[in-house]
Amino acid sequence: MMEKADSAQKLYTRMRLWEFPDQYVIEPTDGSCGSSLSVSRVDGSMKLIDELPQSSSIRVPKIRTIFGVIGLLKLLAGCYLIVITDCDCVGSYLGHPLFRISSLKVFPCDRSVDSSSVEQQKKMEAEFSGLLNVAEKTSGLFFSYDTNLTLSTQRLHALGDESRLLPLWRQAEPRFLWNNYLLEVLIDNKLDPYLLPVIQGSFQNFQAAIGKDIVDVTLIARRCTRRTGTRLWRRGADSDGYVANFVESEQIIQLNGFTASFVQIRGSIPLLWEQIVDLTYKPKFELVKLEESPRVADRHFLDLRKKYGAVLVIDLVNTHGGEGYLSEKFANAMEQVTGDDVRYLHFDFHQICGHVHFERLSILYEQISDFLDKNGYMLVNEKGEKMKEQLGVVRTNCIDCLDRTNVTQSMIARKILESQLRRLGIFGAEETISSHPNLDDSFKIIWANHGDDISTQYSGTPALKGDFVRYGQRTIQGVLKDGWNALLRYYLNNFVDGTKQDSIDLLQGHYIVSVSRDMTPTTQKGGLEAIASFPLALSLVMAGFFFAALSLRQARYDIRHLFFSILWAGLSIAIAGFVRANGRIFCNRPRLHKPRS
Repeated sequence: MMEKADSAQKLYTRMRLWEFPDQYVIEPTDGSCGSSLSVSRVDGSMKLIDELPQSSSIRVPKIRTIFGVIGLLKLLAGCYLIVITDCDCVGSYLGHPLFRISSLKVFPCDRSVDSSSVEQQKKMEAEFSGLLNVAEKTSGLFFSYDTNLTLSTQRLHALGDESRLLPLWRQAEPRFLWNNYLLEVLIDNKLDPYLLPVIQGSFQNFQAAIGKDIVDVTLIARRCTRRTGTRLWRRGADSDGYVANFVESEQIIQLNGFTASFVQIRGSIPLLWEQIVDLTYKPKFELVKLEESPRVADRHFLDLRKKYGAVLVIDLVNTHGGEGYLSEKFANAMEQVTGDDVRYLHFDFHQICGHVHFERLSILYEQISDFLDKNGYMLVNEKGEKMKEQLGVVRTNCIDCLDRTNVTQSMIARKILESQLRRLGIFGAEETISSHPNLDDSFKIIWANHGDDISTQYSGTPALKGDFVRYGQRTIQGVLKDGWNALLRYYLNNFVDGTKQDSIDLLQGHYIVSVSRDMTPTTQKGGLEAIASFPLALSLVMAGFFFAALSLRQARYDIRHLFFSILWAGLSIAIAGFVRANGRIFCNRPRLHKPRS
């Protein structure tokens, strides 16, 4: 089951990138003796060559080691080659080395954008190039040269012999293939040895001794690319039922030749809804096309049933305020979806657990234990024979599907791990993880790190409530850290994430750049937006209050200064009121994909 994918051509594991004046040449240096790949610096066209081009002694080409080709992105007049310039081996996944990308580099193939190009087109190209600089900082990217990271252990086990012989990119699950769009040109050119599948998510692993036995625990997250993005710019579902922040989390244990796997999923509430940033701490929830809610939810759960079997939906949002309204509409939509293989359960996390009593999640576990017992987990013996299969999945959501969700998923994963260890004869009937400090501490750490990774990719900060997952209790330090991260999220959501969202949309192919599009530069603004600047407005408000205070101090010598003090204070309040009333235009917003409303 876990053997290496014996594809006809192996992936190149180490390459050398030559920068010639007219082309980039990628030369395999791992002993494969394969052909080198030439990429034109004029138009991005590709071809295989057997010998390196001759270079003049005047201009010696730059040479650098690379570890994989992410793909090629086509923009208006040029293309951009994206490669891995540095990576770290972070562990073993089912017996194969797994790597995290630590450095990406974008190389322009845009020599055609010269003086003969339309000035406006060159300006747009420069803007898109700036977005790619943001893309180079993408976090949480993982790959393996030997095995398919996009498939769970159960789905890997189910692959037929013919599928195992296919190149890794052809085995891959498209929704978890982060560079799916970027690989298209390489696929068209049949460059299989260069086609490296990459996922975004998290990877954690540890080994712990339980008596004389050693248990190996792996936790891997796979982010879906269908509706990927930043926290407040990607909410809810699209019309096809794909939801924001959809993540598949798989916990794998290997022990005495046995392999057990348990999959959980998280994802935004599958309705058409949004929260457009407007400088408020919690923007208003807005439901869009409410009449389509049942259809969108039905599509979403039809897709989940096909991929995972039975589905238990755990909704952790509040019953009051904006969250309560959203939860009510979700529950209404679920009335038409629930049946033998879909079950909906609302659990008001904040009402029941508050901010410190997370041990009360045991109340939730009592309500879902029957589903977990029935649908179980996947278990394979030392001969590679499947003894048990996971027949259903728990889908957990809160509003962001980060903080409350991660606490809940870690609790479920803990119960499942205990069940697996009892099944394998390692634990007694009443034995728990808590009775083994080394196992307990390591388990808490991987789930806390897992939550932080997913949260950073969606919101820009580590997860809130992470101290409970990491230490088993709330701490003063954890509460203070949560306060800081909440403020940081506010700043990023309002003043950074719009540009980051554009970068993601560009890389994922959610915004296809073509000359046939409206050629108006993406950053061109009109009306109030053309002069709206939050730093300028804040400076004016602060200056107004400063002068008001100065004038007030002078009022005891000259009553006229009281008038000026009131004038300056009034002006500051007026500017602040204007900014508050028009908050949306003062935020950093995406330019490529417009919000629905």
